[in-house]
Amino acid sequence: MKILITGGCGFVGSNIAIYLKKKLRNAQISSLDNLVRKGSRLNKYRLKNYKIKNYKFSIEKYDKFKKLPKFNLIIDCCAEPAIEASKKEPDRVFNTNLVGTFNILKKCLKDKTNIIFLSSSRVYAIDKLRNLTKSIKIIKPLKINKKIDEKFSIESASSLYGFTKLASEKLIKEIFFGTNLKYIINRFGVIAGPWQFGKQDQGFVSLWIAKHLLRKKLSYIGFGGYGNQVRDVLHIDDVCNIVHIQIQKLDKINNETFNIGGGPRNSISLKNLTKKCQILTKNKINIKKIAYTSIFDIPYYVTDNKKIFKYYKWSPSKNINDILSDIYFWLKNNKKIRNYFK
Repeated sequence: MKILITGGCGFVGSNIAIYLKKKLRNAQISSLDNLVRKGSRLNKYRLKNYKIKNYKFSIEKYDKFKKLPKFNLIIDCCAEPAIEASKKEPDRVFNTNLVGTFNILKKCLKDKTNIIFLSSSRVYAIDKLRNLTKSIKIIKPLKINKKIDEKFSIESASSLYGFTKLASEKLIKEIFFGTNLKYIINRFGVIAGPWQFGKQDQGFVSLWIAKHLLRKKLSYIGFGGYGNQVRDVLHIDDVCNIVHIQIQKLDKINNETFNIGGGPRNSISLKNLTKKCQILTKNKINIKKIAYTSIFDIPYYVTDNKKIFKYYKWSPSKNINDILSDIYFWLKNNKKIRNYFK
């Protein structure tokens, strides 16, 4: 079996590539990545250690992409994931996330290749997600039992990033319609773990631990600046595990869309994340309060994993403490990696 992972030198793509290389002994795993993102060159060397080849060019260059060998499966991890980049560099976001998907699908049609597409929880409507908290200024810790399933509203604005992911989902369904090709769409929420070079708006869990470890400043941004906004978090190992399971069952389970996340037991507020980081690192740092945030920001998101469990009997194996501990020891034991967060 020949598998191409687009965005294969990114955080998610590189971990999936290495995981599949270990699990699928007879598979040929390849990566496509232009190596422009932070840490991607380090990940390239990780892949090289497992004899995983990387094709270095941008996904929007179809003239190059179409000349690649045939693959049985493409796992599309290629995306510009930062919401704020949607405003600052809309052309890059649009071309990478949507034109890139279109090019992948043309290649799939040409070579009769199946696809597993990594979409996002950010396809859902911002106003409806904000309405879950009843208030934008969250003074007290949130107590919400609502979990977000695949039927949650997608009818209003979700950011340009969210639009490109949702439009990519639609493209897959349109282009594969009437063919025998198979797809899976996975809407992931927050993913975290070792080898994530986190930033304030993307990969915040690894960022939070790194800043505590290095005794650097952080900020609670938005919703009053109290740090009560909530996300559920999924370990990268669990991401790799469910993708592996989906590959094995692709002939029987396909053409479906799934929400996949840490779920309620892996949900955490920024304030509680801070407390756990203080315990892990034994460091207490200054955290500034910034009351206002981007119009694209949301105060709450917790995944409903009911559908993914129904189809695959899958649920996250690692809890929030496992996630934080794995990131902490990865950073603590790698001085060179810590320099990326300074």
